[in-house]
Amino acid sequence: MKIHRRAKILCGLPDAAALACVVFLALILLLLTSSLVYTPGVRVELPPATAALPGAQHPSVVVALDRSGQLYYQNQVLDEETLKGRLAAEVKRSRGGLTLVLQADKAVAYEIIVRVVQLARDAGIKETFLATRPGIFNGKAP
Repeated sequence: MKIHRRAKILCGLPDAAALACVVFLALILLLLTSSLVYTPGVRVELPPATAALPGAQHPSVVVALDRSGQLYYQNQVLDEETLKGRLAAEVKRSRGGLTLVLQADKAVAYEIIVRVVQLARDAGIKETFLATRPGIFNGKAP
C-alpha cells in the first residue's frame, strides 16, 4: 500500500522576516554583553604628541602614574620605596640597561614625574621615556 504525503518539507526559501528577527536578536545580545565586559587596567590620559617620538633601545619596564599620583607597576598599586626595590630587582635580573617607560596622566604635576624618574635612577635605570598618545588619536594625521 502506497502512502501519499500532502505536506511538502522545505518547499521554498526560508522566510526573510524570521531570519531578520534572529539576526537582530543576536545583534542586540552581542551589544548588551559587550558593554558589560570589564576592561582591566589603570585609566591614564596620556598627553598628545604631534610627531613620532623615538622608542626604547633596551628592554623596558612600564610604570603608570594616574592623576591622583598613585603608582602602578605590573597591575599593582605600590608606594615609592616598594617600587624602587622592584625596579632594582629588575635591573639585577636583566644584567644590562633597562629603560623606564612612564605612562603619566597629563594632569600629574611635573614634580611627581621628576620624583619617579629620580627614583628609577636610584634603582639603576639610566634611560626614561614619557609615554604619549600618538597623533592619529588626536584627530590629526601624522
